[in-house]
Amino acid sequence: MNQIIQEIEAPLIKSNTPQMNIGDTVKVFVKIVEGNKERTQGYEGVIIKRRGSGVGETITVRRVFQGIGIERVFLINSPRVEKITVQRRGHVRRAKLYYLRKRTGKATRIKEKLTGKKERDLVAAAASVDRAAAKAEQAAPAAADSVAETSAEA
Repeated sequence: MNQIIQEIEAPLIKSNTPQMNIGDTVKVFVKIVEGNKERTQGYEGVIIKRRGSGVGETITVRRVFQGIGIERVFLINSPRVEKITVQRRGHVRRAKLYYLRKRTGKATRIKEKLTGKKERDLVAAAASVDRAAAKAEQAAPAAADSVAETSAEA
């Protein structure tokens, strides 16, 4: 029976959702209906909980607005959720971040995990420094040889 359910749910699951984890700061774009108009509204916050799997998978996003903590639960595969973008990756050691509810101000900060482009940029910068040092080492003996040749000619 589980396989039958998976076959029914397969076309309903979105394929363009990004890899996101607990502690990540995300921006969820939700379709809002106002009268006869429909618009997209962004909701940015930290993922404090992830629940379920398949079509019923949800994330709880927490943000503080005017000093009041607001949590919203989003159904990831809902047609109302237009897209989700990850603003920054958080480094946490818990599966649920309920402890953030009791904290305010700077105590709610989450360390950033260096992944993807930022980590590549840091590695590339270190590699370019290493290459520059290697070129300097190669140039130093060559320069010394050319100085010795010119002094021998004179």
